[in-house]
Amino acid sequence: MARPSKPIAMIESEGKTHLTKAQIETRKNAESGLLSNKKLQERKEVKDNKIAHAEFQRVSKLMKAIGKDDALYSSGINTYCLLYAEIGELHEQMKMLDETADMIKTTFERLVDDPECSIEPSEIISFEKSLTRLVSQRLNISSMIDKKRKMMLEIDKENVMTISAALRSIPKQPEKKENPLMAALLGEEGE
Repeated sequence: MARPSKPIAMIESEGKTHLTKAQIETRKNAESGLLSNKKLQERKEVKDNKIAHAEFQRVSKLMKAIGKDDALYSSGINTYCLLYAEIGELHEQMKMLDETADMIKTTFERLVDDPECSIEPSEIISFEKSLTRLVSQRLNISSMIDKKRKMMLEIDKENVMTISAALRSIPKQPEKKENPLMAALLGEEGE
C-alpha cells in the first residue's frame, strides 16, 4: 500500500525533496484550492462550555500548526469538543455514583456491626436494591461514554481521512505545458 502524500509545508520543512520547483508550486496551488480560506469557527455552545472551549482551543492550535485551521473542519471539530466535554461530565457522574455507593455500603456495615441495632430483612433488601440501582446507573453511564468515545474516534478518523484524501487528490506532477517549438516543428500550429 502506498504512503499518503505529505503536505508541501511538511516536505519543505524537512529540507530535502525530490520535487522540482514547478512540482512544489503546483502542489502549493492545489493544496490551497482544497480549503475555503475562512477561519475555523467555534460554535456558541462550545464557547459556553468551559471544557469544550479549552479543547477547541487546543485542537485549533494543532490544526493551525498543519495549516488546516479552515472553516471546512468547523462542524467536526465543534462536535468533537462537545463530546469531549460530555465525557468529562459523565465521568463526574460516575464518581458521584461511586461515592454514594461507598456511603451506602459504609452505613450498612456500621448498622450490621452495631450490637444495639437490629436490622430488619426489609432494610437489608432496601440497601441491596439501592446498590443494584447505582451499579446499573454506572453501567449505563459507562456505555454512554463508550458510545461518545466511538463517535469521537469516527470524527477523528474522518478529519484525518479528509486531509489524506485531499492530499491524494493533489497532482504530483505539474501540468506539462506544450512546447511551442515542438508544435511548430510537428506542424500542429496554424493548420
